Amino acid sequence: MAYSLLCFWIAVITLCSAAQGAPSKKQCSDANLAIDGGHYVLSKNYNEGSVLAYRCPHGYFPYPDKSRRCLGNGMWKPSPRKKPRMECRLVTCPDPLVLDNGSVFPNQERYYLNNKTTYECFSEYTLRGSSSRVCQANGKWSGGTPICSRDTDYCHDPGTPPGARRSGHIFNIDDKVKYRCEGKLTLVGSKERTCQQNGEWSGSEPECYYDYTYDTPEDVAERFGSSLKNNLREEEEESQSQHEKKIRLDKSGNLNIYIALDASDSIDEEHFTKSKEVIKKLIDKISDYEVSPKYQIFFFATKVTEIVNIADFYREKGPTLDEIKDKLDVFEFEAKGNDAGTNIAQAFKTILQSISFVKTQGEKQFLNVSHVILMFTDGGANMGGSPKPKVEQIKDLIYQGDRENREKFLDIYVFGLGDDVWKEEIDEYVTHRDGEKHFFIMQDMQELSKTFDEMLDESNSVGLCGLHKDFDDGRQSTIVRRQPWLAKIVVTHKESAPSNCMGSLVTPRFILTAAHCFKFGDVAEGMMVDLGRYREKVKRYIPHPKYNTTSKVHEGIPEFYDYDVALIELVRDVHVSVDTRPICIPCTTQTSGALKLSGSAVTCKQHEQILLKNQYERATFMSPRREPKHVHLKLGAARESCIEDAKKAKNVTVKNARDIVTDNFLCSGGIEPETDYVACKGESGGAVFVERNSRSVQVGILSWGVKNLCTDSNNNKVLSDESSRDFHINLFKVQPFLKKYLGDGTKDYAPLTFLD
Repeated sequence: MAYSLLCFWIAVITLCSAAQGAPSKKQCSDANLAIDGGHYVLSKNYNEGSVLAYRCPHGYFPYPDKSRRCLGNGMWKPSPRKKPRMECRLVTCPDPLVLDNGSVFPNQERYYLNNKTTYECFSEYTLRGSSSRVCQANGKWSGGTPICSRDTDYCHDPGTPPGARRSGHIFNIDDKVKYRCEGKLTLVGSKERTCQQNGEWSGSEPECYYDYTYDTPEDVAERFGSSLKNNLREEEEESQSQHEKKIRLDKSGNLNIYIALDASDSIDEEHFTKSKEVIKKLIDKISDYEVSPKYQIFFFATKVTEIVNIADFYREKGPTLDEIKDKLDVFEFEAKGNDAGTNIAQAFKTILQSISFVKTQGEKQFLNVSHVILMFTDGGANMGGSPKPKVEQIKDLIYQGDRENREKFLDIYVFGLGDDVWKEEIDEYVTHRDGEKHFFIMQDMQELSKTFDEMLDESNSVGLCGLHKDFDDGRQSTIVRRQPWLAKIVVTHKESAPSNCMGSLVTPRFILTAAHCFKFGDVAEGMMVDLGRYREKVKRYIPHPKYNTTSKVHEGIPEFYDYDVALIELVRDVHVSVDTRPICIPCTTQTSGALKLSGSAVTCKQHEQILLKNQYERATFMSPRREPKHVHLKLGAARESCIEDAKKAKNVTVKNARDIVTDNFLCSGGIEPETDYVACKGESGGAVFVERNSRSVQVGILSWGVKNLCTDSNNNKVLSDESSRDFHINLFKVQPFLKKYLGDGTKDYAPLTFLD
């Protein structure tokens, strides 16, 4: 009887609960969800909170919707419709018919996958960028934006990317251009750019994205990887033995990395799990550099769940790499429970608090710390307010009121995850440093994993060319590290006094210098190369086969310096370190990395357009005392008047300057647009280089000058007069010679990879 009574009350309670409207979960319907030519996947079947994502074959995209979410009322958002029916459509690329001062062929209403376009400029205009492009499966055009320009203004024409419209057509200092994207395209990059005093445009080139546009691993690896590599600057500590060195970055290190991973309901479990693996791979790759950044790693949804706190690295030794990875493994997707919101503002607040803590550890040390923030999210914040105020506080804390000089100490990158990335919102809070990109949309996590594989793969022993310290604390070691490629050459001649020249380390085995530094009968045993901390023996020297100073004596040119270039092969490879590192030379894949170019379509011509793009290109060469001497290479129309002064050289009687100065030379000197420094005795063979993205890229070799304005008393930094000119071998003009020896993979030294 007791049993029957118990059953009675259970039944009553059950019926009452139902009558009072006890909560019950509703599933979403499977009606009208199918897609022609593709399929869909569900994160939680048809249950509440499930994300439905449409999948199409490579080169196609789902239309009109990419994804849906099952709401608590059993309805899909957006709701499925019978018409228009879901289908997989062939990818199109943004409209390329935005070229000013030129023509695009063919002229079509739409451009689909694999369609090819070619570009021609009107007369008096020069084409920069790609002369032909192909529509790719990721919704982007191959190559670089074509630009037809006269380049007569202070800054070069910044162009107009496909799918965009630009206002502003004057490009002098402080002039601005503004961009917007047409139709349903979203602008990623700088909406407004300013012509700066250094001849560069502020911000980064904008792009117009469809909702299906994504970035390839190769592009991300180069553009993100180059920036991160620049932060991986090794600090060298000498042990008690001068011959034993240990590379380390611990409590005195200068790189902090903050990694924030979205774990909200808008990110499905598969993305979350793969994100953890990607993070482990990234920190593994960074460890290959034998440096140890300080890490902060956390997951965020409604609230933040900490995995690694950066304060641990300051208070104690901090977790090891294996301990960090173990902590990542322990945290599971289900551990967040009902923590389903997306509070990106809280994520940035957590990073702000950590950076504030770092500052309390010492103001002087804080000024030398670089902060790299990596966030993985779809950007769909639904609580906590806008992240922008917290981002601005982070910038204010690091910039210290001096954005121009301290901007390089902060990088905020966001990797867009999921099927519905909030592009405009994310682009508002990443950093927009000049010429860089900090927001990437990946097709899936597997692609991001490939990105990191390529990003930090340093299998080539040449290492990161042109990387250097750009500050000077007065110590000799730091002065050396500002030009770790600089070489001083002493050549003992049989029948005359020794001569001194300069050169540059271009691979661990080769020095690049001028051919006139050597005389007939010189032998390798009589040569010595000083690389700062090390003196290296010479195996052989290789002058250019066309170099012949007496070839035009009968024409009234007593000394002719065409092809004045030579290579010195060392007996052994030098040890590449922060003190000794090759300079970048153009038309190599190594320099493509420095210039943040990626893909198999990169050409030597593109390097030239980037490195020698201005009518007055600012460049530098070094004195034997490691003092920089700045000049302006005269290009385009300015070159003609520059080379005319070559006829004023001693004992020259020809009337045509081009007989003396061939197209193989770059020209500097004079007083326009500013007074240049002149080259002095002992500086011949030195590198003439430009700076791009904190990397040194050599474009020329000091060869000869019209006048000798230097004396023994002022042999360091002498200014040019109106007609004094210096001429430098243009490295773009001697590529076959460089490629023959530096690109030879059959020898026992690591070759460079040359571009076409």
